[in-house]
Amino acid sequence: PILYSYFRSSCSWRVRIALALKGISYDLVPVNLVKDGGQQFSAEFKALNPMQQVPALKIDGITLSQSLAIIHYLEETRPNPRLLPQDPKKRAQVRMIADHIVSGIQPLQNLGVLKQVGEKKTEWAQNYIASGFQALEQILQHTAGRYCVGDEVSMADLCLAPQVANAERFKVDMGPYPTITRINKALLELEAFKVSHPSRQPDTPAELRA
Repeated sequence: PILYSYFRSSCSWRVRIALALKGISYDLVPVNLVKDGGQQFSAEFKALNPMQQVPALKIDGITLSQSLAIIHYLEETRPNPRLLPQDPKKRAQVRMIADHIVSGIQPLQNLGVLKQVGEKKTEWAQNYIASGFQALEQILQHTAGRYCVGDEVSMADLCLAPQVANAERFKVDMGPYPTITRINKALLELEAFKVSHPSRQPDTPAELRA
């Protein structure tokens, strides 16, 4: 497999965690979203992913984009360890939390949107992350065990940790979100989350390396 990734991309980090958890080795091709006006806009990368976004994963003779589509494919083809609970109610909760982050928070504070917002981008990102986290904190109080849904790492957790990293980067006050903070701390102790962390990627700038 070949993963096209950017060290700081939260969507790429979700997929890196899934690959690490499932023990899938891969080659990483860095796509710098800032350098050269954004390497994702090159004709070469557009041919690979017409949406001009990371991640993209070449695997089993196909090329997939969109982090959750990639994770679902990995789950269906390499089911151990599982990232979706067997219980239908818990499975729905995992998907709900993942969608909450992937659709309701992350797109509103990603690079493309912030470029359009301009000088108020930090304030904009803080507002949307905070409003999303207020809802998420409430949801997690009903679903969480050690992790987002019960005591097994799931697709929801793969979305949570990268989003908390984004929140910290935009200096969001995490005080009002004790459940999110507790789960994130537990996740960052896991080896799969450590090896896939933005501070430990081949394309991480020296000053941001762990």
